[in-house]
Amino acid sequence: MSIEKVAVIGLDCCEPSLVFDRWRDDLPNLRRLMQSGLHGNLESCLPPITVPAWTCMTTGKDPGELGIYGFRNRRDYSYDRLGTATSLDVRQPRVWDLLGQAGKQTIAVGVPQTFPIARPPKGCMVTCFLTPSIESDYTHPISLKREIAGLVGEYMVDVPEFRTDDKTRLAEQINVMTDKRFAVCRHLLRTKPWDLFFMVEIGVDRIHHGFWRYMDREHHGYTPGNPFENVIHDYYVRVDGLIGQLLGELDLSKTAVWVVSDHGSKRLEGGVCFNDWLIREGLLVMKEPATEPRRFAFDDVDWSRTRVWGEGGYYGRCFINVEGREPHGIVPKSRYETLRDELIARLEALTDPQGRPTGTRAYRPEAIYRDVNGVPPDLLVIFGDLRWRSVGTVGNPEIHTRENDTGPDDANHSQQGLYILSHPSLKTARQDASLYDVTPTILNILGHPIPADIRGRALV
Repeated sequence: MSIEKVAVIGLDCCEPSLVFDRWRDDLPNLRRLMQSGLHGNLESCLPPITVPAWTCMTTGKDPGELGIYGFRNRRDYSYDRLGTATSLDVRQPRVWDLLGQAGKQTIAVGVPQTFPIARPPKGCMVTCFLTPSIESDYTHPISLKREIAGLVGEYMVDVPEFRTDDKTRLAEQINVMTDKRFAVCRHLLRTKPWDLFFMVEIGVDRIHHGFWRYMDREHHGYTPGNPFENVIHDYYVRVDGLIGQLLGELDLSKTAVWVVSDHGSKRLEGGVCFNDWLIREGLLVMKEPATEPRRFAFDDVDWSRTRVWGEGGYYGRCFINVEGREPHGIVPKSRYETLRDELIARLEALTDPQGRPTGTRAYRPEAIYRDVNGVPPDLLVIFGDLRWRSVGTVGNPEIHTRENDTGPDDANHSQQGLYILSHPSLKTARQDASLYDVTPTILNILGHPIPADIRGRALV
């Protein structure tokens, strides 16, 4: 039985324990796909965050090779030139670029880091949550904008302000967005030629960050019997039904179907006030002491006495003020490695508020990536096995906080996402794989040579 097409259904942040175990019986379409192929955990990149994870998946290259280390990246070694990572930062060919060279056509919808459309695929594209608004040129061809408006009205690339206390509105908006995305995808599958279909739904990520505390009995914010206890469960059931409708548009005898997530999700215990910790360690000096929580501002730093500063986010980025590299660098290059050693030791000794080890890990980029391009952090810090995030403010009363500096947030990402690869010709087995295996497997299925310089292996 030959496979002629590949359809990838990406669910950003989808958590394997919910799909494979806890709610398996409530998800008949995903369960059916599991019963006709491979499924298992999908090891994410490091760090396991949306940007750059989907680009790692679709290029077979790691964050160092891409030079993309997070949602925002240093543009150079000045202090304040941070830029959002868009498609313009993706200089490696994606899987649809490789297939397009062989004349194969792609439908791509919602894949992160596809805005702006700098290199349109052979086929059609609808861009991602990084799109400023639907007033932008968010489709290829541009005429597809009118087609989508006629189909679903106001298309939603994301939900506005998903870090909000208005949970009723948030749940409604996520459901509306997801319904519209799947409606567009069904329409494109019916009306456009394709060999590869690749969609990503961002709503799974948004529902986790907004509602995890309401369903997780171990979360510090959980209240039994709260009105939002079933919001995530019901959303998973809804998505499963939408996947069933999408499968109805496919010839499953000739199409290999992937369901993939770029990372998983877990409860967030709280935040580590990274820069406050560096201040206490004598590594970061402010011009005036911060006496109450405020945004970390580069102009407030005394760079003549500062050796290290940090960036907030789902993981911590640690930067060293190197002499001759940063504008006011004071750390001699001869002390650079020694300081990194000291930082790793101090960071990995961090405890939680009760004095218990957290399992924090700090990594040198060159030790975990095959190449290091762009302006990497000097250290990547995973606080407490991702149970804690990096808080970017200064002036907090304690190093640990339950409050998130960017708005309400209940969940962090986990290193393990999920995958299901289904076709009647495949054996049924549960086996783990890597995010980097997706592109070589797609290429292999569609009879395209696998470039020697990409990571991962073909699963079939």
